[in-house]
Amino acid sequence: MPHKPKALDHTETVEMGKSCVCFITRKAARCITQFYDDILKPTGIRSTQLALLTTIRILGPVSIKKMARSVAMDRSTLARNLKPLERQGLIRIGPGKDLRERIVSLTKLGIKKWMEASPLWEKAQTHIKNTMGQEDLDVLFANLSQLVSLTRKK
Repeated sequence: MPHKPKALDHTETVEMGKSCVCFITRKAARCITQFYDDILKPTGIRSTQLALLTTIRILGPVSIKKMARSVAMDRSTLARNLKPLERQGLIRIGPGKDLRERIVSLTKLGIKKWMEASPLWEKAQTHIKNTMGQEDLDVLFANLSQLVSLTRKK
């Protein structure tokens, strides 16, 4: 007879909510995203879009496959997230070496938008850095990197 898992009581459920790595990191991600989005609002782009523009700027013209791996996102989700940037004329998605490969690059307008957003990003970043302190941020980044390594699909 198959084992039926025990249902959590209220106390155990509360503990789950307080100790679940996924719940806590997703909550933090939502709050951090909203904080950066509010500061970036005058640019008309969101922090998630700035992150994609920054990734393209760092990697240069890059295949969707390589970019997806870099941002830990599946290709179809990345392609969906790139569409608004393409519609706004901030990126170009063109053919690669073969018919299946697609290459993403920043347009002149995309570089201009990135330059417009960078000082606002710096404002958000500086606020967090000054509030938390560099040492705490370094520990946070190390811990998050460890979580990514631990959970990332190869």
